[in-house]
Amino acid sequence: MDIPEVIEISLARPDEYPAVAEFRWEEEVKGDAVPSVTQEAFTKDFAEWALRNADTHRCILVRRNGIIIGMAWLAVVARVPSPGNMSRAGGDLQAVFMSEQARGGGYGRRLMTAVVDEARRLHLKKITVQATTTSKEFYLRTGFVDAPKILQYKVKANL
Repeated sequence: MDIPEVIEISLARPDEYPAVAEFRWEEEVKGDAVPSVTQEAFTKDFAEWALRNADTHRCILVRRNGIIIGMAWLAVVARVPSPGNMSRAGGDLQAVFMSEQARGGGYGRRLMTAVVDEARRLHLKKITVQATTTSKEFYLRTGFVDAPKILQYKVKANL
């Protein structure tokens, strides 16, 4: 008898931050990568960071049968007020990961829908994302558009 698949997409709870850190570790430290910290230290520090930054960084998770298979962080950035709008803010999509075995199953699209829903709930006017060459097509398929007015300056360390 097959067990039905249960998919849940929602904001991470604070008690889930260690599991979120472990998921990020697994997705980011692959192959021959040699991290500068242990997984245990990263998990502890990451969970503490997530608690400290919960007001500005919202972690949205995709769980399959209770196991994290995807995540996205929506960083809420306050913007300078304008006349008539004292609470301007924008969103920056960060640290988006989907486990390899979950890719192609529609979970990424559902995750982006949840991100946009959270942005609407927070009255954000736009969401930006720094897409990689491989992720750009995914973001375009889920409603993001190229923004030709966005420029960036890469700050170099003092020499």
